[in-house]
Amino acid sequence: MNVFALVDCNNFYASCERLFRPDLQGQPIVVLSNNDGCIVARSAEAKALNINMAVPVHKIEGLLRQQGVHIFSSNYALYGDLSNRVMHTLEALAPFTEVYSIDEAFLDLTGVNHVQNLTDFGHTIRNTVQQHVGISVSVGIAPSKTLAKLANHAAKKYPATHGVVDLTETQRQHKLLRLIPVGEVWGIGRKLRGHLNTLGIHTAWELAQQAPKDMRQQFSVVLERTVRELNGEPCLHLEDIAPTKQQIICSRSFGQRITQPIDMAEAIANYTARGAEKLRLEHQYCRSISVFIRTGIFNSNEPQYSNSATIKLEQPTNDTRLLLKAANQLLHSLWKDGYRYAKGGIILNDFYDKGVYQPDLFTHTSRDPKSPELMNLIDRLNQKHGKSLLFARQGIHHDWAMKRAYLSPAYTTHWQALPKVH
Repeated sequence: MNVFALVDCNNFYASCERLFRPDLQGQPIVVLSNNDGCIVARSAEAKALNINMAVPVHKIEGLLRQQGVHIFSSNYALYGDLSNRVMHTLEALAPFTEVYSIDEAFLDLTGVNHVQNLTDFGHTIRNTVQQHVGISVSVGIAPSKTLAKLANHAAKKYPATHGVVDLTETQRQHKLLRLIPVGEVWGIGRKLRGHLNTLGIHTAWELAQQAPKDMRQQFSVVLERTVRELNGEPCLHLEDIAPTKQQIICSRSFGQRITQPIDMAEAIANYTARGAEKLRLEHQYCRSISVFIRTGIFNSNEPQYSNSATIKLEQPTNDTRLLLKAANQLLHSLWKDGYRYAKGGIILNDFYDKGVYQPDLFTHTSRDPKSPELMNLIDRLNQKHGKSLLFARQGIHHDWAMKRAYLSPAYTTHWQALPKVH
């Protein structure tokens, strides 16, 4: 029998903020989206205060202060580093691991039940991650990934489980499926839930009782697989190697409106440099780059403008210098004075593996032989010293940068931010 486990970090962003702040134990915490816009994460204590997700913080900031809620801007450097530590710990505990998101991973536990009770092993996972990283996780175990998702949901919802639920027994599967609304099933969105409800399907159990072929005919092959998975038949297997990205987008809303072309050029240059770095991490080369800029879509009293442009490069590249040159050329064709720009970004497309691209017979192309070595050096220095090596076009003082008034230190990735023990 196949056995999967879904390991999910509990209130991950809030847990990261609390990790180096023991004074926040038991205190309500919320984490905000880009530009300190909306609430995107809450601690259990904040949830208990009925603070909802996606609420604009400016609407309830007074209430948050009144309730003693601690507010944090999104600290992606901290979250990303702690996520890597969690995933590395999980990889040491299971033969195969699929990183599903920043705070979730599937593990292949097939055969573990022959040497150890699966519930006990789930607690071993929880205790090891807690000891090595300091982050609390919940563990759902089942014969399919969809059931493992539901088992994890139960591990979070029911305190009596102590964070671990094993659904490898059919009787336990059926008991839980009867309790779970169909909208909680992995892959069932709001629209599909509505269609299923009209057919009298309101619980995961009722969906599991449907004929898989009928669900395929009425909806899709995806729903057919979901039905099979709910009955313990694994249709989704672990991807131990993450699929290569087909597109890279780097974009942010600006902390304040941009009205000058030099500021927009700096912003686009920074997004381009970040995109090129991601491209190299994927060991890919791109032949297409797009740039887009737009004004604020909610400011109806201001002049509106939105545009984008794309260029095909002579040959695929991941050299930041060449991508910066192309992005600047595109921005020059897009820019119009007299507007207050709220957002801009770049898109990298048309990816190739190294040495795969076949150039046109009559097109003269040349590569800088030192480009890979130079880009590798830049990446290593920036990874080690925190984005200390920049291209002049990126600028230094980014007044347009994303607003993060409540940003905590990057405790684990910057020497200057290391926590001090007195």
